[in-house]
Amino acid sequence: MSTVTVFRSAALAAVLWLCPASADEGMWLFNNPPREILKSRYNFEPSREWLEHLQKSSIRFNSGGSGSFVSADALVMTNHHVASDCLQKLSTQQRDLLKEGFRAATPAEELKCVDLELNVLMSIEDVTARVNAAVKPEMPPGEARTARRAAINGIEKESLDKTGLRSDVVTLYQGGQYHLYRYKKYTDVRLVWAPEKDAAFFGGDPDNFEYPRYNLDATFLRAYENGAPAKVEHYLRWSAAGAREGELVLVSGHPGRTDRLNTVRHLEFLRDVVNPLTLQVIRRREVALSAWSARSLENARRAQDDLFGYQNSRKARAGMLAGLQDPAIMAMKKASEDALRDAVMKSPEKKTQYGDAWDQVARAIEDYRGIYLATYLIERGVAFNSPLFYKARDLVRLAAEKRKPNFKAR
Repeated sequence: MSTVTVFRSAALAAVLWLCPASADEGMWLFNNPPREILKSRYNFEPSREWLEHLQKSSIRFNSGGSGSFVSADALVMTNHHVASDCLQKLSTQQRDLLKEGFRAATPAEELKCVDLELNVLMSIEDVTARVNAAVKPEMPPGEARTARRAAINGIEKESLDKTGLRSDVVTLYQGGQYHLYRYKKYTDVRLVWAPEKDAAFFGGDPDNFEYPRYNLDATFLRAYENGAPAKVEHYLRWSAAGAREGELVLVSGHPGRTDRLNTVRHLEFLRDVVNPLTLQVIRRREVALSAWSARSLENARRAQDDLFGYQNSRKARAGMLAGLQDPAIMAMKKASEDALRDAVMKSPEKKTQYGDAWDQVARAIEDYRGIYLATYLIERGVAFNSPLFYKARDLVRLAAEKRKPNFKAR
């Protein structure tokens, strides 16, 4: 399962299928699996050891996407499009690995990806209490955010210094929980095998989001340590028989956000402002890349990975917008929110604590709406669409920030 940020939502999750034609809905954390559902519906009880094995066999790509170890010598299997960034950067005008494919006959022939990093989630620690303790009730929102961010930075640095592992505090449930994820990093990643594009992308863009798909959407890479293939304890063994009809199947990966905790007002903002603007930008870039690609075969080779990414994003965003524009879906969301608000208002304690929450969100959305365009274009760099812009902006801000005192929690 691929992702647009990642980060920063639930790190690794499972999606359950009943059979090829029917999927059971849900994304779940490794440290909070739906044990009762799995037991009652499928008579399956995942053990702690089983979940740990799946977790440590799963891989996050820093370029966006998921994969898994499939051998003890760190062979990695992923989708072809997840590895396309590596393929594109290893290609030249004389050798187009995306178009022609690649096969390393020996380990010596495996090609090192330019800047690919693989992350394996090694442990999860609930640090909610530590993060929340940094925020005092009397703090205004801006100061509370600064205090929360300072606490998160301190937790991450402490963990990195102690373990040497990449340490990220992940915000879950819109700030309901904060978990510290420690990752083992692999920065020496090499290409082993990839099919030619015609086989990997058979059916073209129209079939890309359709199932079943009749193509070879796969690529194999290998993680190295100290110049040699890494030795891993946890990996997923290949099944020659494959999945049987009706068999329970779990997919482990790094999904994007579900946004299920968004209020109706927030969903309306996504419907009316965010998604239309994003789709406008995506479509303009898609048209520009298509026109530039038509000028020469070399242009088309250089643009194909970016073009594919925008085509994927367009379909995803168009689907989101269609859902948000569906009156039936929005009515269901409103009914669910109204029921929750009524339940809160009926409890004096909950009314005092949470009664104004929806109005606070609405006010924040209105404030955000006033600055959203500038934030989107400048803070996110959409107006420039260049990594050089981010570097230039950071250098300018660094000079100003270094003169400021570090934040100290009260």
